[in-house]
Amino acid sequence: MSISNLQIKNLRNISSITIEPSPSINIICGENGSGKTSILEGINVLGLTRSFRTNKARHLVQTDQSSTVVFASVDPMAQGYKQSIGVERPAEGDARIRYEGSDIDLSTLAELIPLQVINSDTFMLLEGSPAVRRQFLDWGVFHADKAFIQLWRGFRRVLKQRNTLLKCGKIDNQLRQVWDREFISFSEQLNRLRIEYLKLLKPEFESVVSQLLDGMDVQLGFSYGWDKKRALDEVLASNFERDLRQGFTGSGPQRADIKLKVDGHNAAERLSRGQKKLVVSALKLAQGALFQRMNGRPCIYLIDDLPSELDSVHGEQFCKVLEQSSNQCFITCVDDNSLKAFWHPQTELATFRIADGHIDDAT
Repeated sequence: MSISNLQIKNLRNISSITIEPSPSINIICGENGSGKTSILEGINVLGLTRSFRTNKARHLVQTDQSSTVVFASVDPMAQGYKQSIGVERPAEGDARIRYEGSDIDLSTLAELIPLQVINSDTFMLLEGSPAVRRQFLDWGVFHADKAFIQLWRGFRRVLKQRNTLLKCGKIDNQLRQVWDREFISFSEQLNRLRIEYLKLLKPEFESVVSQLLDGMDVQLGFSYGWDKKRALDEVLASNFERDLRQGFTGSGPQRADIKLKVDGHNAAERLSRGQKKLVVSALKLAQGALFQRMNGRPCIYLIDDLPSELDSVHGEQFCKVLEQSSNQCFITCVDDNSLKAFWHPQTELATFRIADGHIDDAT
């Protein structure tokens, strides 16, 4: 998967820019506020119709404009055929997605343009809530198994219905049994897909960690969201009165979590800031490597301010891992000199210098 002929209009301080990115490594450099991260946001809009910095489109769309538009030529199946794709994200209302002249939905778009973002928010994979880690996990399962999206939607529907009944304060026993059976059925299938995916991800993660953090053993585990030693029907029955008082279902896949430990301790409490960046990056890089192995095509990586938190040794190791993959990478930094020495001379490298929302120079 690669993007070419990228066009971004009316996004933050970018009125209109066009770039021809390398299929491999792209460095976007500029002062703070110049618009370099906005280019990454534009690519994120192209793949997901939204920014990774804000959930409110009106903050993304340039002042006095009604919408932002991102257009590109893409090779979604990595077969050498360029096809056109565009997303219009209005300040208010739903996005419009066009692919080869036809409207498509968001799940189709996500399949076409598999994105991985590594930025300051990626630390939340260690420091944030379980919801952040479930989102990471479910991205992988979504791309690994076509049955996942329908299972996930079915589970969310049943969970919402069960919680609605719990909020009523009183549930007919027969009705409760009906929804519990549905809940258990979806839960067990969803849980199975997540476990199968994590088994595949673990060796990829261990391989990347060994390259980025030589000698460090980081264990990747999984919590079901309920006591795995007990059947879910038993758990629901024993917790029913508590769920009724609280008005929501307290056990199930909606409470699942990934556990990361170093020497038996919570990795978030054990690691330095730089080590944390390498571990969360290893999760993302491993997920991309597994995606490529399973689907026969690479991801697109958006990496904001790569040099931050890393010394030169680990920065070079990071770049070597990126270089050895066939992913297309868009990397921002203030000064490209901080990264210049890290790339092999044969690497297809493009550098774009941006100032005040305009490309000043491209090499």
